[in-house]
Amino acid sequence: MKKFIDTIKAIWGIEELRKKIIFTLGLILVYRFGSQVSLPGIDPTQLEALSKQTSSNTILDLLNSFTGGAFSRASIFALGIMPYISASIVVQLMGMAVPYLQKLQKAGESGQKKITQITRWLTIGVTLIQGPSYVYNLYAQLPKSAFLINNTAIFVTLSVIILSAGTIFAMWLGEKITDKGIGNGISLLIMVGIIARMPQAFLQEFTYRVTNSHGGSMVLLFEIVVWLLVIAASIMLVRAYRPVPVQYAQRTVGGGYEKNIFGARQYLPLKLNAAGVMPIIFAQALMFFPSMIGSLSESDWAVWMKTTFTDMFGVWYNIVFAIMVIIFTYFYTAITVQTTKIAEDLKRSNGFIPGVRPGTDTANYLDEILSKITFPGSIFLAFIAIFPHFAHYIFPGMQISWAMFYGGTSLLILVGVAMDTIQQAEAYLLNRHYDSLMKSGRKK
Repeated sequence: MKKFIDTIKAIWGIEELRKKIIFTLGLILVYRFGSQVSLPGIDPTQLEALSKQTSSNTILDLLNSFTGGAFSRASIFALGIMPYISASIVVQLMGMAVPYLQKLQKAGESGQKKITQITRWLTIGVTLIQGPSYVYNLYAQLPKSAFLINNTAIFVTLSVIILSAGTIFAMWLGEKITDKGIGNGISLLIMVGIIARMPQAFLQEFTYRVTNSHGGSMVLLFEIVVWLLVIAASIMLVRAYRPVPVQYAQRTVGGGYEKNIFGARQYLPLKLNAAGVMPIIFAQALMFFPSMIGSLSESDWAVWMKTTFTDMFGVWYNIVFAIMVIIFTYFYTAITVQTTKIAEDLKRSNGFIPGVRPGTDTANYLDEILSKITFPGSIFLAFIAIFPHFAHYIFPGMQISWAMFYGGTSLLILVGVAMDTIQQAEAYLLNRHYDSLMKSGRKK
């Protein structure tokens, strides 16, 4: 505990880092405040039907968790940052097939700026599609007395504009946090939305177990222990990597005083889960389609599709979900880890893997290793993705809102973003040689 307190003091003692943290917390507070503001023209006291629809539908409840409850409040941030995430995924996928985007990806910083601008415009397009759907869902769920604007056309137009502006503003907040704050802004906003619902979910579980005497405090304590073990397993999945030895024939280092280093050896870390949380997000997005297709017909097959793929704790839902996570893990790893480019970079820097020829042989060797370690990584990721299903049956009566924190996208986002933010803070401390993180050095 003393070491933890000393680290906090060290972090707060760095003026630049302190300003970044305060700036980040300030923008997060603005985002949380906006998520409490309902759309103009809606009576916020009559949103009970929307809340019931969200809580009874596990898919909508997942979307609600990403927005920190803004979805069920008919907030100006009801769409959250998810349209931007969807646009980013589309742009990444298009980068594999569109030559213009491939050219921009290789153009360095200037190309990245253009890709970011394309993503922003596509985000607006996504909000213009999702916005009307959300507003018409409000008309389907809420009583007429909840709408203070009688003209439907005016209300729909006004609401879509405000929802689009809310998403763009949330995107701007995320970019500002990334530029001037600490951590990845977009990911932090999603994480904050998820964390915002955690106290309520735990309180519901506490009330059910302890207050209503369904298992008592011992069962609740056991649930917390299992939850901590799942978090530890997620951290291991995020941090695990396979080191590949790289030998450098000759390198010249030093500025002004150049020195040749012969035989320097380093290691190339190939992550067990190079795709991160993206396979789960991809798979989760596609899991919406079966229920949408099922709602288009009244046949027995369509009703089965709709019923099966709206229950996140159903057997068939989780089997299909796990298979899709495994497939997308391989797919996204192939996109993000380009072994051919790594081999070319090694060759240019006079580096080689012992026993492997530079160039094509190196790329094939790395691809073979990556394929081998991606398989157990994808299985592990799929297991964590569907673990809420097991938790729900291991602990009978567990509240759905609390079970959602036992795996899936929510848990991996929490773990990944928290670790990334902590690593950035540690980088500031290491740069200033703080004793709280280094055995040697002196404080400045």
